[in-house]
Amino acid sequence: MSSTLATAAYVGATILFILSLGGLSNPESSRRGNLYGMVGMTIAVLATVLGPLVTRAGIPWIVGAMAVGGAIGLYAARTVKMTQMPELVALMHSLVGLAAMLVGFANYIDPAASAHFQGVEKTIHHVEIYVGILIGAVTFSGSLIAFGKLSGKIGGKPMLLPGRHWLNLAGLLAVLWFGGRFIAAPSIADGMTPLIVMTVIALLFGIHMVMAIGGADMPVVVSMLNSYSGWAAAATGFMLSNDLLIVTGALVGSSGAILSYIMCRAMNRNFISVIAGGFGTGGGTPAAATGDAQPAGEVVAIGAPDTADLLREAKNVIIVPGYGMAVAQAQHTVYEITKLLREKGVNVRFGIHPVAGRMPGHMNVLLAEAKVPYDIVMEMDEINADFPDTDVAMVIGANDIVNPAAQEDPSSPIAGMPVLEVWKAKNSVVMKRSMASGYAGVDNPLFYKDNNRMLFGDAKKMLDEVLAALKA
Repeated sequence: MSSTLATAAYVGATILFILSLGGLSNPESSRRGNLYGMVGMTIAVLATVLGPLVTRAGIPWIVGAMAVGGAIGLYAARTVKMTQMPELVALMHSLVGLAAMLVGFANYIDPAASAHFQGVEKTIHHVEIYVGILIGAVTFSGSLIAFGKLSGKIGGKPMLLPGRHWLNLAGLLAVLWFGGRFIAAPSIADGMTPLIVMTVIALLFGIHMVMAIGGADMPVVVSMLNSYSGWAAAATGFMLSNDLLIVTGALVGSSGAILSYIMCRAMNRNFISVIAGGFGTGGGTPAAATGDAQPAGEVVAIGAPDTADLLREAKNVIIVPGYGMAVAQAQHTVYEITKLLREKGVNVRFGIHPVAGRMPGHMNVLLAEAKVPYDIVMEMDEINADFPDTDVAMVIGANDIVNPAAQEDPSSPIAGMPVLEVWKAKNSVVMKRSMASGYAGVDNPLFYKDNNRMLFGDAKKMLDEVLAALKA
């Protein structure tokens, strides 16, 4: 393939990637967006493999690597559960960072890769290598820690070292100093030492940065690491003089940064404060509330038959799904209940918080998988004002996103965070396994409200019982 044809293919792939992002912005067009992305990536890979920069001797190696990677991806797609998607995404981000690191080192030690660079161009190329490895290392180690936290292998409680901000500043100054040494190195051998030292510092910074972030902010971390992986890919594109990789990396990096900002705004959090320090504690442990939101009253339990009676008599129902629904794989039963109630004339809708679950769009994907109609799945801002006119608000495995302490207790760690105001409904039913606090480790006064009932047990099992009672 000639260089002109390869460039034209890259332009076409870029357009398809932009259309893919546009399609993914809406659930109804997401399938089309995915298709655009797959076609664009196919064109990009073929244009690269068959392009002028790849020799015939290298094609078998590339095809073999693609076969191995494709087989692993196919296996993961078929076996990974929806509840494991957040940690899988974090693991994939780590691979992007690792690739950027390896490409950077390979590009530096290969004399042929930089033989045509002289003077200022050579300095710029070395800066590209240094920055690419730096971003890749932070992405790699940070994503591995995020994977550990999301999968439960590492606790959600933030690790806050004394003087951690000074440690970060010292690391940054060291990176800049070694960067100067690297740029001024007269030979590859002399430049390897500052490059390796910087890589170690970047790896430690990635670990420290994510370890200092609490469980409640992990959805933002996943989005942030997505952005980092994009910038790592863009830096790799500069190293390899690959325009498509630069554009694609910039698209991923900028869209991830915008999404992180949107999520921080949805949580009433400052993006810098999320990265700089921890918030919340380890999930799943009871935590005492303080201030005005001190739990008052008694928890009133309810059974599946009584829950079915509430739903049967209701005219307006709002269902709020959370991570517990994903764990129990209860979305299909939720759809069956929704379908039955709608056939009886009940107005059933879903309220989705921007950070419900462990990653952006987690609940939307689960509901789409269960064939829940898109038009009844509403965002928090669209549905919050309707809770006072709602007969039953049903919370399935959510906790922090329906916590009234965010509005009622200024001293709460989640104070000011926008939440779904389910307590304003005539009746609310919260489905949980126990009274344990949510991922943020903050107690929930909702459980003690006079109009709230607790349906304890596995969400799938209890919803099956509710469905059976509704049919009876």
